[in-house]
Amino acid sequence: MTQPEQPGHAAGGARRPKAAVFGSGSWGTAFAIVLADAGCEVVTWARRKEVVDAINTGRTNPDYFPGAELPASIRATTDPAEAAHGADFTVLSVPSQTLRDNLAAWTPHLAPDTLLVSLMKGIELGSAKRMSEVIGEVAGVLEERVAVVTGPNLAKEIVARMPAAAVVACRDEENARRLQAACHTPYFRPYTNTDVVGCELGGAVKNVIGLAVGIADGMGLGDNAKGSLITRGLAETTRLGLAMGADPLTFSGLAGLGDLVATCSSPLSRNHTFGTNLGRGMTLAETIAVTRQTAEGVKSCESVLDLARRHGVDMPITETVVGIVHEGKPPMVALKELMSRAAKPERR
Repeated sequence: MTQPEQPGHAAGGARRPKAAVFGSGSWGTAFAIVLADAGCEVVTWARRKEVVDAINTGRTNPDYFPGAELPASIRATTDPAEAAHGADFTVLSVPSQTLRDNLAAWTPHLAPDTLLVSLMKGIELGSAKRMSEVIGEVAGVLEERVAVVTGPNLAKEIVARMPAAAVVACRDEENARRLQAACHTPYFRPYTNTDVVGCELGGAVKNVIGLAVGIADGMGLGDNAKGSLITRGLAETTRLGLAMGADPLTFSGLAGLGDLVATCSSPLSRNHTFGTNLGRGMTLAETIAVTRQTAEGVKSCESVLDLARRHGVDMPITETVVGIVHEGKPPMVALKELMSRAAKPERR
């Protein structure tokens, strides 16, 4: 009779990679499933004991994916030291604006050579720093030890094991390949990239454009408006990326166009849904009240605009979203202002 594999070991006695996932929300849970399906031993950290108990005893995360059974190789804990111990990969999946404080508390527990992996798609308010920059600064690690996973990855579809592709970005190609191998499954296909700046900008700005498209959909402006916003939104993102030294080709790939299209076209997108409610006439407070999960673009639109201004880049769609979301500008007024801008060549 064949003996079952021991925890932490793959068939043949080889040690399984261990991944610590800090954050038990929708994307953290989905990526934990991917890692487990790819053969990793996964320990996920959750703040609330009831979530830990549901994962460990019920094999589910009822707050986000009721009825979805988690792999047996995932266990949960409220102890960050237990989660981080011996981890080859430390995956961070918390709201962008909480990363700095959370990571400061977790850093003393991190394994010495762990690869820090960001799942977050945002820009920090105040500092205008990308998430990998915050990680490097707080954890005191070189950029070669920080990776980013991004792309058109709607969590609900990942949990259902529907086909998806992603980008694993890291300045160190070997570390990118290690993480690629650790999350490659029959339904999740990761590609490597060394352009961390471009990949992170694509993920952060697409949330802002997703809000804009949602607002347009909520106003009933039609598919021409949607196509125009997606295309010009990509142009804004590319302009900012070029000013920051990113590879322009990144924005035509999964981290750019791919993620943007998924966010702007799917009802599963939190940012698109948030924008749709605003476009239908709900106030910001009302929209926040009916939104259970974080829509990163709501806060990041301000920090993206701040980043653009620091680099002297014009981002009119982002500026319009900030006006609607944070300055109380009526969507119809903002639309008229956007459409009345001076005409110019497309590639400028």
